[in-house]
Amino acid sequence: MHRGSSKGAREARAPETLPLSALPLLSVEVEVARGAAGAVRTVEVAPGTTVRELLRSLGRSPEGCAVLEGDRPLPSDTPLQHACRLTVVPTFSGG
Repeated sequence: MHRGSSKGAREARAPETLPLSALPLLSVEVEVARGAAGAVRTVEVAPGTTVRELLRSLGRSPEGCAVLEGDRPLPSDTPLQHACRLTVVPTFSGG
């Protein structure tokens, strides 16, 4: 006798594929400020990705960075809703 079967207790599962109305990815330019020079790279993220998640995907510590959009600081729990250019300023050294 199979212990795990329960024929009448099935739940509907969500499909594994994305719906056709899935939102397109956002293009975010990220500049990591380093002294006199900065490295810029473009990252594609899903709408609603937080600044914290973006930093972690770049291998950065959210607790050790300040993030600016223009001259406005962004808290790490801010969801990204549009294409933008962000400046990441490391606030502590690794040594």
